[in-house]
Amino acid sequence: MWGKQDKVWLHYVKDIIAADVYSAVFLASYLRYSALNKTHVAFLEIIDLQKYKVIKQKNKVRVALKERADVPFVFVVCRN
Repeated sequence: MWGKQDKVWLHYVKDIIAADVYSAVFLASYLRYSALNKTHVAFLEIIDLQKYKVIKQKNKVRVALKERADVPFVFVVCRN
């Protein structure tokens, strides 16, 4: 993959594992960007067994994460 170069994986803060400092900084900045802009919400869906609903729209998922994430029998599921 790296063409006969020996790479050592290092463990950085916030559970980031990377081969060099630049990759770790890039990954940390992307994770921060994703968390601030909530881009991960588009890949989630909420299964609410109390209301017998599956919520797939991005705006409704965002609201359900705020309001119903701690309610029993409400599950956050990745679409993969």
